[in-house]
Amino acid sequence: MSIEVRPLADGELEEALPLIAGYQVFYEAVPDDDRNRGFFRRFIAPSDDGLLLGAWDDGRLVGFATIYWTYSSTLPGDIALMNDLFVAEDARGGGVGEALIDACVGAARERGMPILEWYTATDNHRAQRLYDRYPGAEQTTWHAYDVEVAGESASATDRSGPSTSR
Repeated sequence: MSIEVRPLADGELEEALPLIAGYQVFYEAVPDDDRNRGFFRRFIAPSDDGLLLGAWDDGRLVGFATIYWTYSSTLPGDIALMNDLFVAEDARGGGVGEALIDACVGAARERGMPILEWYTATDNHRAQRLYDRYPGAEQTTWHAYDVEVAGESASATDRSGPSTSR
């Protein structure tokens, strides 16, 4: 397996849409290619919003990660948030996830950001095994909360899965 990780070019976004949809299905969201095109295009370099990285194995896109350039008021300063990381099922266990994290760390370092942080679902044990063995990564004690602010009230909606990727 020869893994190449680099920012996606504008013309490669279509190739990433099935992986993005797979990620969304994993987190029990309903994919929408048109909305995904519009949303993820904002992370094609150069971008002040973030960065969309792809991982290729012998010319086939097998994974992606999205970094948001954001802030921390406790630091205080700029930080990078790896909001998405997904590897095609048939490519898992081959180092793609670690290569994507490495690239995210490198991109954050290039921007002068002192921290890359990320979240995952509490039941995503496979991802947690990767994150637990990643050099220097430490699980935090923070709990994540969200509340729906558009449409129906949060108490009336199905809250079985996250509304954002974690």
